Amino acid sequence: MNTTGKNHSFGPLFFTNLWGVLNDNFLKSLACFVAVKWVSPEYETLLISLAAGALVLPYLLLSPLADRLTHRFRKVRVVRLAKWAELPIIALAVAGFCFHSVATVIAAIVLMGVQSALYSPSKFGLVRDIGGLDRVSVGMGGMEAIGFAGMLLGTVLAAFAADHFRPVHTYLIMGASCLLGLGGAYWLHAEETPETEQWPVNPLKFFVSSLRKADQYEGLPPVLFVLSWFWWMAALMQMSLLVYCQHRLGLDSFHTGLVMALAAVGITAGCWIAGKIDQKWRLLRFGSLLGMVLAVEFVLLFALPWTPMSFSIALLITTLTAGCFKIPLDAEIQRSAKGPTLNLMLAFFNQLSFLFILLASATLTLLCLLLDIRFVFLLIALVLTAVSLYLLISHRVVLTATIDRLLLHRYDIRVSGRKLLQDDTTKLILPNHSAVIDPIIVFSHFYDCHMRPLVDEAYFEAGAFRRILQIFDAIRVPDLRKSRQGVGQVRQLESLVLESLAQGHNVIFYPSGHITLDG
Repeated sequence: MNTTGKNHSFGPLFFTNLWGVLNDNFLKSLACFVAVKWVSPEYETLLISLAAGALVLPYLLLSPLADRLTHRFRKVRVVRLAKWAELPIIALAVAGFCFHSVATVIAAIVLMGVQSALYSPSKFGLVRDIGGLDRVSVGMGGMEAIGFAGMLLGTVLAAFAADHFRPVHTYLIMGASCLLGLGGAYWLHAEETPETEQWPVNPLKFFVSSLRKADQYEGLPPVLFVLSWFWWMAALMQMSLLVYCQHRLGLDSFHTGLVMALAAVGITAGCWIAGKIDQKWRLLRFGSLLGMVLAVEFVLLFALPWTPMSFSIALLITTLTAGCFKIPLDAEIQRSAKGPTLNLMLAFFNQLSFLFILLASATLTLLCLLLDIRFVFLLIALVLTAVSLYLLISHRVVLTATIDRLLLHRYDIRVSGRKLLQDDTTKLILPNHSAVIDPIIVFSHFYDCHMRPLVDEAYFEAGAFRRILQIFDAIRVPDLRKSRQGVGQVRQLESLVLESLAQGHNVIFYPSGHITLDG
């Protein structure tokens, strides 16, 4: 696997991704703007949800097969075959629009979802093959920025085409996007990581096996879970804006498309900026903070009265924050999943995230039956608050970095000799005097250096601390104040520490002075 970042350019991959995402969203949005006029008003929301669900349902069922394709074929070849398959699918969609057939258009959207699901793990797996581990932030930032740019162009073109284009021009756009994406696929080259281990094709067995595999990598399950909720939020926002802009702001299809385009501009810019920053400074440290800021922005979207112009500006700022929140989580998947397992985790993430996107379709349908459409913003704010807190208490880097920022408000901390911790050797870290806060400062300040702390067993008894100590893989130290038998147990700590060091784990002592004073 390439780890130096000196392989091929990301350009062809970005180019291919752009036209694929553009065509997906152009077709789906065109169905929402045009085909929705073929049904009575009470079925509009249902058709919008159906169009969105038709595009994502294949990801739930076919992600295991998509992972298997990365074993049978080179990822570049999978991408090329998928782009060839796009041509007849678009021909079917054109027929549906020509004959005003809702069923045919929905069938084309389903097939487009099948095509996208089957090559999605391959295209995202190529990010690390092309750029190496040291460029995954730039690669993922670029892929997501280009992806949202494709959503932007697809949505705006669909909105404009619905009101101003002749049908033949609309069909030419879809055909040209197919051909440009196919050309980009043949421009694509990479030094690929060979695949060996195979996983079940059965969707349910694949889900369970992948979940167990993800649990073997530190911090990966909470990242996958939080990202899935992000896609629930994004899908819910995209669908609800179609209703909100027309019913609450009084906008027509074209101006609704412009508002959605502005949202895509914001999240595209956020992804690009976050990718650049994350390459130098690990933005995951601020994951919970960014999530809480984003939640506050959605509360404001719900609570304040908006004109079309002010709403557009507020939405731009909100989506910019959303892009900054998303990219560090994407990059963490690439960093955490080792070797060929990355393709498995990407396929599993597709299955998991699109399950949440499908949930978003059901959420919108139910919410519109019970409440006004603006309550979508409040619901998203509540979910973001919950997942931000979950990320804080479930991911070691996020928690330790947060503690470090809090300590900096109380203590003047200055660090020297940082280079001693930057090599690959295993380290035993000891304070130079008995203290409680000094080891905590060291432990939290060096959040990127995985350390196993020795912690008094009293902390293991408290439920709130137990969960956190499990994240840190803490070593339990007997409480000598309860029983003198603990002295013998303490002597066993030497072997536990040596065993941890032998396994490559860094260890930091967490004494409060009692071992020194009490014997």
